Amino acid sequence: MTIKIYYTTVTGSREVKTHQNAVTQALDSKGIKYELVDISQDSSLRDDMRSKCGKPTAMPPQIFNEEQYCGDYTQFAEAVEDDAVEQFLKLA
Repeated sequence: MTIKIYYTTVTGSREVKTHQNAVTQALDSKGIKYELVDISQDSSLRDDMRSKCGKPTAMPPQIFNEEQYCGDYTQFAEAVEDDAVEQFLKLA
């Protein structure tokens, strides 16, 4: 199973940058491997991310386990707070 994080390297939003860093830092601290998918490299990746999560205006980071949608930053942050990251990522 591969955890995929859709993110962007090109954003003027401090909030998006902060959320992306928080997700990767939390996963790194738990030793959970993940793949980063940079939606700024190709607009079809952004469209794919939005289609998969069912939100036409979704902003990164969006988190998936393979092709299964796990959630966005807010849901991830709640899982971290509840010590339920593995369940959120559908690993447990």
